[in-house]
Amino acid sequence: MKTLTILGATGSIGQSTLDIVKRHPDRFQVEALVANANVERLARDAIEVGARMAVTADARRLDDLKAALAGSGVEVAAGEQAVLEAAARPVDLVMAAIVGVAGLKPTLAALEAGNAIALANKECLVSAGELFMRRAAEQGVPVIPVDSEHSAIFQCFERENAAQVEKVTLTASGGPFRTRTLESLHAVTPEEALKHPNWDMGVKVTIDSATLMNKGLELIEAYHLYPVSADQLEAIIHPQSIVHSLVSYVDGSTLAQLGVPDMRTPIACALAWPERITTPVARLDLAALGQLTFEPVDEARFPAPGLALAALKRAGNATTILNAANEVAVQAFLEGRLRFTGIVPLVAETLEAAEREAVLGHLGSLDDVWAADAYGRRRATELARALQAEA
Repeated sequence: MKTLTILGATGSIGQSTLDIVKRHPDRFQVEALVANANVERLARDAIEVGARMAVTADARRLDDLKAALAGSGVEVAAGEQAVLEAAARPVDLVMAAIVGVAGLKPTLAALEAGNAIALANKECLVSAGELFMRRAAEQGVPVIPVDSEHSAIFQCFERENAAQVEKVTLTASGGPFRTRTLESLHAVTPEEALKHPNWDMGVKVTIDSATLMNKGLELIEAYHLYPVSADQLEAIIHPQSIVHSLVSYVDGSTLAQLGVPDMRTPIACALAWPERITTPVARLDLAALGQLTFEPVDEARFPAPGLALAALKRAGNATTILNAANEVAVQAFLEGRLRFTGIVPLVAETLEAAEREAVLGHLGSLDDVWAADAYGRRRATELARALQAEA
């Protein structure tokens, strides 16, 4: 039986992880469930899977969580320090699924404790990839990707033949606006952007999918996860979301992983690796699908992947600033303070400001990460306010 802690238990990935765990009670023992403020769901899940501990990051909800778990025997804690302590409990695997840069500290705490990481948090690699992966190597801790694209690469990338890899191709559905004109995108509402054609995801990730920033962030992640250069990475539009990524080799072979768009497949892969376990997802029927199509990314309408690769090539803290600015821009759009077509330009302007102000530099420690993240948020917020004032 594998012991497991889930960080971000009430989010989309956390709930899908729990679905797999509940279907295999003989394979997994849940040590701790960690969530933000949804203590009602956290308590229900903790009882159902027999978790030993439940933690809310919101210290104000401690009494509510205690009440919900009274008499259950589940240990209860709250606050940032409690989250870090739960992440550091010794287990076989930690599912790192806290959204945003808030997931970096607890995932690092899990890594420092020597726990294997099933990584669903993008920011660990986008904001601190070099530091994170170096520490994982020093600790001898495996990092198993959970994103469908990186899980696909994980399954197709022959590390013993890494020198023979020509390129790695990440597929993107194109989001809900793949066929929309640039002019029509100016009037896109948050409600429209949150209607993804294929995937059921959290709010922030869904908006990133609509702008294709998620693909830009995933290109950065791939650079840190696999021994490839930035020039070996590319993105391609694949509307059906059946082929999740491809790895091409020097002999002309291309290996791809296929599956229906359901996150429970890559989650199950990470939970059981190197074994496989059953999932309830629909099975792939290629004959029923009829065809799979691919097309290049239209950089005029969707400049985010190119911007992310440019930031990656700048190295240092550029991707940290990019990520922070994007979080601010997405929130401004969701609150009606920024147009959909203003999200990526705001991120680009923040990076340009960082270059002008000589902020771009090396990431030597986590303090450098926090400083770059704080700068990106502050500068993007200032730029968003200026745009709103002009409007």
